[in-house]
Amino acid sequence: MEPALIGTRLASAAIGPLLKKLLVSDGPGAGLTGKAAKIRLSGLVSFRGEKRALTEKDVHGLAETLVERSLGERGEAPFPADETEAVAHTLGTTLLALGELDMDDVQAVRLGHRDLARRLRAAAPAPDGLSTDSVLYLESMTEWACLHILEFFTQRSTFIARSLVEQTRGQTELIAKIDEVIRRTPRTDGRDAEFERRYLAHLAKKHGRLTIYGIDLHDSPDRWPLDVAYLSLEATGEGGAADGARDGAADGLLPPPHEPVPLRADLALARHDKVLLRGLAGAGKTTLVQWLTTSAAAEKPTDGMGYLYGRVPFVLPLRTLTRHGERLPSPDGFLSAAGCPLTPPEGWADRVLAAGRGLVLVDGIDEIPEAERGRARDWLRGLLDTYEGNRWLVTSRPTAVRDDWLAPEGFTELALSPMTRAEVATFVRRWHEAAGPEAAPYEQPLLDALRTAEHVAQLATNPLMCGLICALHRDRRGFLPRGRKALYEAALSMLLSRRDRERDMGAPSGLVLDEAPQIQLIQRLAYWLTLNGRTTLDRAHAETLVAEAVPAVQEASAYTPDAVFTHLLHRSGLLREPTADTVEFVHRTFQDYLAAKALVDRWDIGVLVRHAADDQWEDVIRMAVGHARPRECAEILRELLAAADATEDRRIRLRLVILAATALEHATEVAPEVRQELLARTAEVIPPRTPMEARELARVGRLVLDLLPGPERLRDPEAQMVVTAATHVASDTAIPYLARFAGHPSIVVRSQLVWSWSRFDTERYSEEIIARLDPDGLDYTLTNDDQAAALVRINLRPDCLDIRDGLTTIGIRLLRPLLPHVRELRLLHEDFGSLLRELSDLRVSQVKELHLRVTSGAPAFEEIARTFPRLRELHLYGNDQPTPYDVAALGPLRELTVLNTYGTERGRSTHIVT
Repeated sequence: MEPALIGTRLASAAIGPLLKKLLVSDGPGAGLTGKAAKIRLSGLVSFRGEKRALTEKDVHGLAETLVERSLGERGEAPFPADETEAVAHTLGTTLLALGELDMDDVQAVRLGHRDLARRLRAAAPAPDGLSTDSVLYLESMTEWACLHILEFFTQRSTFIARSLVEQTRGQTELIAKIDEVIRRTPRTDGRDAEFERRYLAHLAKKHGRLTIYGIDLHDSPDRWPLDVAYLSLEATGEGGAADGARDGAADGLLPPPHEPVPLRADLALARHDKVLLRGLAGAGKTTLVQWLTTSAAAEKPTDGMGYLYGRVPFVLPLRTLTRHGERLPSPDGFLSAAGCPLTPPEGWADRVLAAGRGLVLVDGIDEIPEAERGRARDWLRGLLDTYEGNRWLVTSRPTAVRDDWLAPEGFTELALSPMTRAEVATFVRRWHEAAGPEAAPYEQPLLDALRTAEHVAQLATNPLMCGLICALHRDRRGFLPRGRKALYEAALSMLLSRRDRERDMGAPSGLVLDEAPQIQLIQRLAYWLTLNGRTTLDRAHAETLVAEAVPAVQEASAYTPDAVFTHLLHRSGLLREPTADTVEFVHRTFQDYLAAKALVDRWDIGVLVRHAADDQWEDVIRMAVGHARPRECAEILRELLAAADATEDRRIRLRLVILAATALEHATEVAPEVRQELLARTAEVIPPRTPMEARELARVGRLVLDLLPGPERLRDPEAQMVVTAATHVASDTAIPYLARFAGHPSIVVRSQLVWSWSRFDTERYSEEIIARLDPDGLDYTLTNDDQAAALVRINLRPDCLDIRDGLTTIGIRLLRPLLPHVRELRLLHEDFGSLLRELSDLRVSQVKELHLRVTSGAPAFEEIARTFPRLRELHLYGNDQPTPYDVAALGPLRELTVLNTYGTERGRSTHIVT
């Protein structure tokens, strides 16, 4: 029983006078002279000292009265009835301990009623033999009594005078201490504030625009304002938390069992102070870093990003920090190492981080050699041990570091999810808007192709690929190449030879080179970078590599090496200068593609195989298979299988087999016996053992669907893993396979099928799978309005609805026919307030259990009470502990018995409401 609920049964007008009997009402002035200055609570109680008005027996009688009146009119007790006498006696003993506390009234008020109650309970004898319910009741009753006691103290004639005296003394001491600190510390605050203003403006300008590949044709700008271009993607937990049912109580997100909580990737740091974010090449990791940086640097909080307001970003791309093999910098070297031209006041970065105001964004663990990653982790650990209270984001490709690489440091591991169909459609619309009026006629045909052409939809899985598809679709007047290799070839052609020609640029660099010689020269840079585990190299070294190659390239040999290098750097569209003395590819994907071509041209198959277990080489090897001729392709695939046979580490063996299988889709031609051998080896790692293995297996693509077993004779955990693998295959061809599991009895299998709905065609999936699931114990998760309409169309009557980001108030209205049947509602939505207001006008009176995700502010307890009058359980995620007044607002909910709050730092707190 909470103190506020006790207060609803004990009217202050009636009970206040009872508690006042415990205390003496007069007092000696301000208590500045004589014995008055030594008065303690023991001199203010009415059962001790000179003005004794109550005996101990009287105090126990008073306690009995309080207990009796708190039981309500019907006398329903929040503890066993046979313990009533013992409870009243213990409460009396606790109240008597008020005379034992060595403090005065001012000190007591400063403590607050909860801490005062804690002191009282510590001073009194411990309850002996009472039940848990009785002990909880006594704790709440003591807190409620202390509220009235402190109110009495503040009304005493001496209190204000004594408080002012205490306040004056405290201020004098504080001023003296501050003066001493100022005397010892240089006055840097003014310079710090001025520098931060300039620094944040610099970051906002530097990171406030995004390159959208391919829109730099004709009169279109090649960079786009980030606040318009940014598309928020979702992230989900890694490991066992990523798929199916799990115990979410461990991380304070959901009570078990339940599916993982996906969240907007840009809000991950709102819930977790430290995040390791994994994502494939082109998935948007660096763009996310840009968005977080500009959100923190904005003059006004960006919508939904207010949690970063006041934070100072430190953008630390590891490829830049370690390009010369130097030691990773200390905070004072962050800015210079990252190429910032501004010079901060001495010690500024240390002061920012020591104050816990930093936003540290470490981008690209995968972009430094594997041998250097341990050193990077030690560097990061040193920073974490020294500076607490900051927010930390580390990005990486999925397989660059093991699952628990930063777990001991308290990092939450998340993975960027592939773009959903809705996100792809949004990206396509924004791209065509940015590309200008000339691109408008191509928008709808491309949207249609993404819905109907499987080979196009398979490629549109991340922002980079979506951008290239949009650009090529427009550039080729609606024609798109089939396959990833053909897509890259077309993109290179567009960037290397067609861009300047279609812009009528002529020869701005003074020379003209066709596509082939440019590729021959640039792939030299890609080869060196990949072979050395780098993504950035010195400009002087890059010039040397090009100069050595120019004499052998006939078309380029007519020009000076310097002129050729300048042309490649400024006109190819593939290279850029992150700083004045360094060069890198505009995106790692182009480096991997050209490095693979160079390796095949040189036929360095030994190099490929030696690096097969290195995550930095995965895409290089896949693309090398695409570049290779049939005999070469077969040799690469067989060497990969031989390397898998040579290792005893299951994780590495699985990676190599799946790498070979995923490379198969890039091959132009491969012998049937090689294909069969590869598929047979892939079948040996089926069923996968963990969600991580399942997701890796899904990267094989549609081919894996022919290898996955059906539900017959599979144990529940095996069925869950094969379904997890199939739901991650980015193709509607997975629907018939998944439909075979629609009648599966396991709740985790059925939950995985519901949770994956958004990855497939909404209508087809709803008819073939959702409509056939046994609804018993199943939460129906909705992430968009189309799913809401589909539920109504197939006439489902779910007992539990799980509403996530993406569903709008329109979707809530569509659900009107279903809401009267819902008993459990999970409103895990960023804009829970708007949806809650919409629900208040609909019939949801039968809801017994409500889950709310609160990212900021407090939930509207009064509105909850009005909307859900029969609520029994309320679960709140991410908000502060409810105050007694918050709980009191839930007073009209007569059936409410449980209030749970889940916070990322404190775990779960349970409040038993009686």
